[in-house]
Amino acid sequence: MSHLRMSPTRNIALTVHELEVGEFYWVLMEEAADGDAAGDQRHVYLPLEAAHDPYASYSNALVAGVAVMRRLFGAEGKPG
Repeated sequence: MSHLRMSPTRNIALTVHELEVGEFYWVLMEEAADGDAAGDQRHVYLPLEAAHDPYASYSNALVAGVAVMRRLFGAEGKPG
């Protein structure tokens, strides 16, 4: 069972990985925890969405990832 925090604002990260030379994939991740009981402020993210097919450049993958974020959360950052 996932323990994703339900709040009005979701902490979503977008990253791009080059898994093979010249093959770039975007990955959307959502924050799952704000730290531990001792007050250690660590950010833990779980994968939310990812590209299935590679892009030829980092910038193309990044732009595609932003487009997916806009589709999922709208231009104002709210779930659509």
